[in-house]
Amino acid sequence: MLELPNLAPFDGELYHLPGFYSAGQADAAYQTLYRELAWRREQVFIHGRWVNVPRLTAWYGDPCAHYKYSGVDHLPLPWTAALQCLRREVEAACKAGFNSVLANLYRDGGDSMGSHADDEKELGLNPLIASLSFGDSRLLRFKHLKTGQKLDLELRNGDLLIMAGELQHRWRHELPKTRKAKQPRINLTFRRIIALGDATS
Repeated sequence: MLELPNLAPFDGELYHLPGFYSAGQADAAYQTLYRELAWRREQVFIHGRWVNVPRLTAWYGDPCAHYKYSGVDHLPLPWTAALQCLRREVEAACKAGFNSVLANLYRDGGDSMGSHADDEKELGLNPLIASLSFGDSRLLRFKHLKTGQKLDLELRNGDLLIMAGELQHRWRHELPKTRKAKQPRINLTFRRIIALGDATS
């Protein structure tokens, strides 16, 4: 898809663009997003009960971009000017269009994302998801569903990660907790939500 090495050894596509934004650009983006986005503490329904999500989140996008996971229906907030600018630049790099973005704020090493796959029907058969990182570095771990093979990536300030092909069906990924002293990190995952039943979107 891109003129970059595919880091997934099999069953999917995974591309890492370190320094997609310079340190200065990434620091400025972090400050703007931290200040402007409507961060909130969310609860999700897991194993029969509601639990607090161990990070802060915000969901933005086009009016049609409703996204439901873990028992929560996410209604998008209107795009901010900063998110619109980032979206255009990521779309140009990916040669793909996105109508929504999930923002995550990891406040320290105790904030995390559990093992999961972004395979909801609203994302289509083989979704292309672009992930931007701002702030402190964090480890993102992939694990193949059948072989158990693991792949670790350290995502740093200004990096772009692209997931595509069958990756969401064959691998799971997580951002584990760490005891290392960590400053806050903001992650943006750009997606394209489609209307259920509309396989052509």
